[in-house]
Amino acid sequence: MCFSAGASFTAGVMLTLVGTETYRKVHKPGQLVLASIPIFFAVQQFAEGVVWLTIGKAGHAALLAVSANVFLIFAQAVWPIMVPLSVLLMEEDRGRRKIISALLAVGACVAVYYLYGLIFNNDVNAKIIGAHIVYRDTTANLAGAAGVFFYLVAAVTPLFVSSIKRVYQLGIIMSLSFVVSALFYVRAFTSVWCFFAAVISFVVFYIISDAHKIFHLGKLGTHPI
Repeated sequence: MCFSAGASFTAGVMLTLVGTETYRKVHKPGQLVLASIPIFFAVQQFAEGVVWLTIGKAGHAALLAVSANVFLIFAQAVWPIMVPLSVLLMEEDRGRRKIISALLAVGACVAVYYLYGLIFNNDVNAKIIGAHIVYRDTTANLAGAAGVFFYLVAAVTPLFVSSIKRVYQLGIIMSLSFVVSALFYVRAFTSVWCFFAAVISFVVFYIISDAHKIFHLGKLGTHPI
């Protein structure tokens, strides 16, 4: 959440509540990773809230570094693995599972690429510019641009490949979020895009709730319209 500390913490609380309700609707083990997305987003938003409070403050450099790195680990390394994994665990079609497994492998490579950068080039350099937090630019060269491309391949494509009901809606939201962030908030892309992506949490809740309802209707011997 890139607009203020209050906005980040508010989003964190809201996403925690959404995540808790999403967990309550889980009825299959394969849904657990998808249902975890709102909670993971909540942790990420709390971390950026701390970044807002400590950035530029003397004596808080260590806390700033920890919170900024936590945010970036989620933004750059967790999501390209977690999204395809969540879809793979729910997918039952064998052909689609093979495609999603390949995309998960791409996501794992992307995560390693970004983690390597965080570990060995640990210069987060978070700054507040134009009411947004701008982190170290990872797209300034060809390797960085390629990283973003494969990140999107891993994090978005599985949502369109999956046969799970309504999962494609997540793909549409993530794609639109990327376009809006890239067009209007280029320098603060990492932070702003994650704000828009948090909307996904509500769609996740809807997907899990819908599946939960269909599951119980099936147990009662009825069928949804």
